[in-house]
Amino acid sequence: MFSSSTEEVSAGDASECGQTWGLWSVDRSGQNNETTSYGPASASSSLQSLNEGSSSSSHDLPRIASGPSHSSFRIGRTASSLLVSTSDSASFRSRGGTPGLRRTPGSAGATGTSCSSGSTTASASVIVAVVEGRGLARGEIGMASVNLKCPELVLSQFADTGTYAKVITKIHILVPVEILMPDTASEKGKGTKLFKLITENFPCVAFTAIQRKYFNERKGLEYIQQLCAPEFGTVLMEVQAKYYCLAAAAALLKYLEFLQNSVYAAKSLKVSFKGSEQTAMIDSASATNLELVVNNRDHRSEHTLLGVLNHTKTPGGARRLRSNILEPLVDVDTINIRLDSIQELLQDEELFFGLKNAIGHFLDIDQLLSVLVQIPKQETVQVAEAKITHVIQLKHTLDLVPRLRIALKNCNTALLKAYSTTLEDNRFDMILEQIKTVINHDTTYLKGSLNMRTQKCYAVRPNINEFLDIARRAYTEIVDDIAGLVNQLGEKYGLPLRTSFSTARGFFIQVKLEGVVLPEGKLPSEFIKVTKQRNNYGFTTADLMKMNGRCDEALREIFHMSYVVTCQLLSTIHEHIHCLYKLSDAVSMLDMLLSLANACTISDYVRPEFTDTLAIKQGRHPILERMAGQQPVSNNSYISEGSNFVVITGPNMSGKSTYLKQVALCQIMAQIGSFVPAEYASIRVADQIFTRIGVDDDFETNSSTFMLEMKEISYIIHNASDRSLIIIDELGRGTSAEEGIGICHSVCEFLLSLKAFTLFATHFLELCQLESLYPNVENQHMEVQHTRSGDTGAERVVYTYLLNRGCSEERHYGLRAAEMTTIPSSIIQEARAIACKVSQQLLAKHQRDPETQRQRAVYHLATRLLQAARNSRLDPDSLRMYLKGLKKQYEAELQAAGPSESIDAEEE
Repeated sequence: MFSSSTEEVSAGDASECGQTWGLWSVDRSGQNNETTSYGPASASSSLQSLNEGSSSSSHDLPRIASGPSHSSFRIGRTASSLLVSTSDSASFRSRGGTPGLRRTPGSAGATGTSCSSGSTTASASVIVAVVEGRGLARGEIGMASVNLKCPELVLSQFADTGTYAKVITKIHILVPVEILMPDTASEKGKGTKLFKLITENFPCVAFTAIQRKYFNERKGLEYIQQLCAPEFGTVLMEVQAKYYCLAAAAALLKYLEFLQNSVYAAKSLKVSFKGSEQTAMIDSASATNLELVVNNRDHRSEHTLLGVLNHTKTPGGARRLRSNILEPLVDVDTINIRLDSIQELLQDEELFFGLKNAIGHFLDIDQLLSVLVQIPKQETVQVAEAKITHVIQLKHTLDLVPRLRIALKNCNTALLKAYSTTLEDNRFDMILEQIKTVINHDTTYLKGSLNMRTQKCYAVRPNINEFLDIARRAYTEIVDDIAGLVNQLGEKYGLPLRTSFSTARGFFIQVKLEGVVLPEGKLPSEFIKVTKQRNNYGFTTADLMKMNGRCDEALREIFHMSYVVTCQLLSTIHEHIHCLYKLSDAVSMLDMLLSLANACTISDYVRPEFTDTLAIKQGRHPILERMAGQQPVSNNSYISEGSNFVVITGPNMSGKSTYLKQVALCQIMAQIGSFVPAEYASIRVADQIFTRIGVDDDFETNSSTFMLEMKEISYIIHNASDRSLIIIDELGRGTSAEEGIGICHSVCEFLLSLKAFTLFATHFLELCQLESLYPNVENQHMEVQHTRSGDTGAERVVYTYLLNRGCSEERHYGLRAAEMTTIPSSIIQEARAIACKVSQQLLAKHQRDPETQRQRAVYHLATRLLQAARNSRLDPDSLRMYLKGLKKQYEAELQAAGPSESIDAEEE
């Protein structure tokens, strides 16, 4: 009835299959003796080709199945013979090693950016296909990705400035288990720029090369037309001229059909196009520096921005939150709609707790949908059992919809109302009624292997299939016989025996030997396969093993006949699959909003507003605030168009880096629609967020600190825009002081030509002179205090971690740090004397030009007036007072600048 899930293949079969499926040439450096296990099917079957599929032309469209076939299939070849093409493998020798088998998604090395785990919420289940144009179209890149736990095909195309950087950043966010590219990208060992960038940035991700002909935009469009659910059909208008993302989709879908040994049901897939302009870009280095999803010291730690905000109850909500943190929104209206919803949740406790209780019972709807829309190419016991489980999970999910409706009944904000309207769709009730015509009303999803086995066995209602009813009666009799056998053995030996069940052993016997005396001090010889855990013994008997075999045989019959019935049911549900996509979207978004609202109840957060100025009053570092025993010092931040470049100075350990990260984290929190840790926050939406924070030498790539600095700065210079937020910390420390100052000065002058908001922390006090040259530069410093011990008279530095205006007056703080080490005092004293002489020479050259200061005062007045005209919400009297204050400030700045040369000449 069912074919076996494993089958030996002769050498001849393997070679024949390798010729038939000459599609894939695979590089797996050092990844031997491991197989892939994708999706619900087991590793032994998920990569095997169909008897029918392997004999047909591989260039045809994936077969679109309207329903399952119930005939028995022969399971074909092994994974290694299908995936490795020896004729193509030579082109990958530049990577080192020989082609082997791909890793399993959960294995080390398949997590994306490094060989260590990248995220707890995004396990490796994404496959990405990437293709680049050739000739005049080089630099135009298409990408298609599918998360095997979520039935959504996501298409992207990049063709503007910074294309390669955006592609690498996007792949980092996806955390793929495998990347597909055309074999021509690495032809004869001379890889394209994109190929080299991908292999350098993702050394631990499996890479697969596919013949270029399968990247076919016409086939890609046909696939989408056949597979896309009608409700998402508008995507066809968006992508019909996006040739490269269509080409990537064609190769990816064909590969998935081969890989998972299943096809997607017609009109069942969610297809979306996501352009890079819809979200802010945060490159992977910045995400790492800011510890957005992974803590740099301990990858298991929750001391990250994701850890602070993640109070989600469902896997879909956690995935959505992670995605939003790495790709914040840029549309202010969308952000404000989210903020409205969070504000309502905080103000309405009944709504908050009602939603929280309802959301907590949902399973992973995305993963459930992923397996429901796939139709396996062969039937096995495992496939049948899994499909029945999924139908039970679907019933459990739909049973929860009424609770969600009730919780949202009295909501007021636009977003919550929209989801409430979505859930009122009567098609949810219609699908549930269809399920209940086949599935028992009292069947539900339960934890525990025996409980779930019983639910699956009796899931289908009686009198639908006569043979199914007979098989279930036989199964019941066998289970009763097992219980009777255990009772007989208990009476025979005078032991308190009980029947237990596990997935691995089936039914077995357990006994707890507390206060029980065994005959002759040991278990009877009839009991075999004995295991012991403390005073608990587990064992079986020959008769019980035979009964387990009969029980399994009866279950196979039950699962087969139940599978036929449930497949017929699912073929009708596929017509309304879009409703389930809407439910998945609603649950994940509501879960994320609840999570963000929950974070506000733990800490004192404020709702941000969006203007053309970044102004944060008493802002706090969200991660430090959550850490036990840490209460970070709050600081003000102000950056505007008229003062968009801030130079921050201060001693080591004074809090410069922490402050820089704090500003960036608050910016990201605001743009995902979260409240922020501050008393007041005004944010200018950033299209890109860049950070350049101190790094160490990279021995793997033989890169020095200075080279890594230059690469990061080069990336910022080539990609920054007027709407970017740029954070640079200690640039130029990897080379000599003279070169470091020169590089810093030239980089600053370039960034000053942009309207980007820039925070530039440095130890080079010479950069403070920029304030006298450019009116939009402002100097700030981290304040420290000096105290002397009453006993020894020794001077001690107290760090206040407070940010103040002006340049740091601290000198030689590096020498103070050196005093704390074991360096001899004579060396430090000599160093201080030399440093003092150098400082005096530099200070003698530093003179303020009065005319420049007056021009600066005029510039500041003009920008403040312009800002008031754009954003002021003051009433006339308050506005009059504000303008009088600006006038006084302007006059004070003019007076501080001193008399102008022109005035002096007139008086003479």
